[in-house]
Amino acid sequence: MKLLAFETATEACSVAVWVDGAVRERFEIAPRRHAELALPWAGQLLAEAGVAKSQLDAIAVGRGPGAFTGVRLAIAIAQGIALALDRPVVPVSTLAVLAVGAPSDATRILAAIDARMGEVYSGAFERRGDDLAALSTEAVSPPGAVVLPDAAGGWYGVGTGFAAAEAALQASLGARLAGVDAAALPHAADVARLAAAAFARGEALPPERIEPAYLRNNVALTLAEQQALRDSR
Repeated sequence: MKLLAFETATEACSVAVWVDGAVRERFEIAPRRHAELALPWAGQLLAEAGVAKSQLDAIAVGRGPGAFTGVRLAIAIAQGIALALDRPVVPVSTLAVLAVGAPSDATRILAAIDARMGEVYSGAFERRGDDLAALSTEAVSPPGAVVLPDAAGGWYGVGTGFAAAEAALQASLGARLAGVDAAALPHAADVARLAAAAFARGEALPPERIEPAYLRNNVALTLAEQQALRDSR
C-alpha cells in the first residue's frame, strides 16, 4: 500500500509517504508557510521513496479540527491530487493523529488543540491493541467545560490545548491526568498510519465527499465580537 499524507491543521506543517509500512516524513513548525512547503515536500518524499504519483493507492489527510486556513489547505491539496490521479482520499481526525502519537504506554488519551478565543478542540481516545477507538464526540469548548467519558484517572493529555489559557485544561482535570505533553503537534506520519488502517477497512472516500472538521460554526469573529471578547478578559 502506498499513501501520500498531509497534515497542516496547526502551526506545524508535515507531509509523509507510506510504502508498505515504511514511512518518510517532512515536519516543520512553520506558521503561514504551509502552502509554500507542502507540495514541494510531497515531490521530494515521493522521489526519495522511488514512488511515482501514479503508483499511489490513496491520498491521506488530516481533516481537522484546527486552524481554519490550515485545515482548508490540507483538504484542498488532497482533493486536488486525488482528482488528478483518480484516487480516493482517506480523511483522518487531527485529534486522533495527536492521540496516536502519544507515548506507547498511554492507554487512555485526551487530545486537545488550542482553538484560540478561549477555547480548545478536544477528543478522548483509547488504545485497543493496534487500534485507536474514539470515546467521545469531538468538540470545541472552554477548557473548563471539557468532560472526560468517566470519572477515573490515568489519562494522558496531549496537544497544545493543555497549554492554552494559562493551562486551564490541566488545572480543570487535575489529578485525573497521569501525564501531559502540551507541546505535541500532529504529524503526517501518524496520519499515514491511521489512514493505512482505515484504507484496509474500506473507509477511503471519493475526493468530492471529503469535508473538513471545523467544529466551530463561526470561523471568524466580527470586529465587534473581537472587542467584546477582549473587554471580557
